[in-house]
Amino acid sequence: MWSGDQLDLDAYLARIGYDGPVGEDGELRPDLGTLYAVHRAHTGAITFENLDVLLGHPVELGVKALEDKLVHGRRGGYCYEQNSLLAAALERIGFEVSGRGARNRTRGDSLLAVTHAVLVATVDGEPWLCDAGFGHQGPREPVSLARPGAEVAQGEWTYAVREEGDGILVLCMLREGTWRDLYAFSPQRYYPVDYTVLNHYSSSHPRSAFIGQVVVQHPGGPVRRALVGRELTRLYPEGRIERESVAPDELLALLDREFGLRLSGRDAEELARINRAGD
Repeated sequence: MWSGDQLDLDAYLARIGYDGPVGEDGELRPDLGTLYAVHRAHTGAITFENLDVLLGHPVELGVKALEDKLVHGRRGGYCYEQNSLLAAALERIGFEVSGRGARNRTRGDSLLAVTHAVLVATVDGEPWLCDAGFGHQGPREPVSLARPGAEVAQGEWTYAVREEGDGILVLCMLREGTWRDLYAFSPQRYYPVDYTVLNHYSSSHPRSAFIGQVVVQHPGGPVRRALVGRELTRLYPEGRIERESVAPDELLALLDREFGLRLSGRDAEELARINRAGD
């Protein structure tokens, strides 16, 4: 389903710096240890970003296009790109992987459309939420869906999945002693063709949050970083938030320093021009 057979798995594993378990034959096993290691390495290495949308480039979800951009080009991407690539890698390793569509709940009480893509991987009959594409607040590791309400510590950050009516599951994050909803998703399976439609909205609709502004984020470790427009935010586990204004001429250096993103000459020039034009 996810075209995992087309993925250069060795190149992907090198890109994310995979250092998890390997079988005696050198192959990865579709077990829980491998799932954790791949997920954590992916979220640690590949930045969440929308720069192609800002630059007017098409956002392609084919495996080879994703490999060229995120693996060989060492760029990042947003949820459809990140999780499509992760799904292909997990499928190639031998995991059972399906998609879900989620509603963002970080923007107040408004009911938002389904615009976020997540994955569910099944290991020994147990479903695990996998998500490499929710930016700086997203989980670094898989979260079990078999034990709603259980707290899951991931380093300095804590998550839980709670259950609502009609089978709706909600991923929550603990901040300053309060559980905050990140997103909600239903049991309905989503397929790559569904993500193609959602991707079209997110990359082109004038109301999309990814249109007209830089959005670059990274879940990191103890510090979560997000650049939206010209504001860099650092989120700390205890709830402290630091905000810093980024001058137009500082953007390219900041993308390299904070997020490990280096654009090609022409794209770098165009991004700098677009950013300056916002004055």
